[in-house]
Amino acid sequence: MQNSLSIKKIKIRTSKSYFAVIGSGLIKNAGVYIKEVVSDCKIALITDDTVDKLYGNKVCTSLINNGFKVVKFVFKHGEESKNLKTYGEILEFLAENELTRTDAIIALGGGVTGDMAGFASATYLRGIKYIQIPTTLLAQIDSSVGGKTAIDLTSGKNLVGAFCQPELVIVDTDSLKSLPKETFIDGMGEVAKYAVLDKKVFSLIEKGDYDMQELIYLCIDYKRRIVEKDEFEKNIRKYLNLGHTPAHGIEKLSRYTIPHGRAVSMGLNIILENSLRHKLINEKEYQKIKQVIYKCVGENECPYTVKEICLASYSDKKRSGDKITLVMINGVEKISLNKISVDQLWGYLN
Repeated sequence: MQNSLSIKKIKIRTSKSYFAVIGSGLIKNAGVYIKEVVSDCKIALITDDTVDKLYGNKVCTSLINNGFKVVKFVFKHGEESKNLKTYGEILEFLAENELTRTDAIIALGGGVTGDMAGFASATYLRGIKYIQIPTTLLAQIDSSVGGKTAIDLTSGKNLVGAFCQPELVIVDTDSLKSLPKETFIDGMGEVAKYAVLDKKVFSLIEKGDYDMQELIYLCIDYKRRIVEKDEFEKNIRKYLNLGHTPAHGIEKLSRYTIPHGRAVSMGLNIILENSLRHKLINEKEYQKIKQVIYKCVGENECPYTVKEICLASYSDKKRSGDKITLVMINGVEKISLNKISVDQLWGYLN
């Protein structure tokens, strides 16, 4: 088992407190860590067909060695599986395998897996425990922490969901080694968002030559500070939506062939350009932020017009009546929430 000195822990104090454990080689010992938060129960491991081949057996073996009964549900990888059909299949699987309220779910994989397993956990038997084992950079720094779970509808992304905090988050940095380059860069799109929101992350990216464990720790710690103050997104948690309104439009237009983090980085550029145009940010700060976004994701041209993106964003879940809240950039760690009418969105961002 890994030396505890090389493991970083963050306690997230929300309506349910839990730890995010960050280190290398944690997956093969997942059962040891999970036994500290749940025990003597049946566990349903939810994963996709890609991640299952890499880590499914390792996690199952560790769980069995630590006294758990294990059943496994595997679905086809990709955002297109994050729908009502797959969600229903997961619920039927849980019922057929007779999971009870004292049992638990594990989400092993990226953001899609975490969203679906988390939403199943929130709704099956009105709620059972679940553990996150994120294997992509995007899931490790963002979607595995904070309790948001959701699935997509034909009309838009994440339109059905619930807040459901996990019992534990296990972040194995070794899993990043198995990621395709494009999937890693996808996660760096969310890192770019955190760089704008947090000076420590910004400084790390600006300097370069950073340790991934430290980067993941800083991103999670920033999100921790936000969700502890605003768990249910009434106020400052909306900062975490930076770049996401245009991003969700971009994803929808691409039929989800442009992944979430890449779309977020495109959305960031749109918001940054318009923050300068509306004189919310000065030229010096604009150039600094633009350079850091480039360091994260490289060249990142959006294939759609602003008008197309705005039309596709009208069903965004952040809409309230005929208003939508745009998260704008005033500088590094300086964010403003601008509520505008939906019919003004194109003009505001054009």
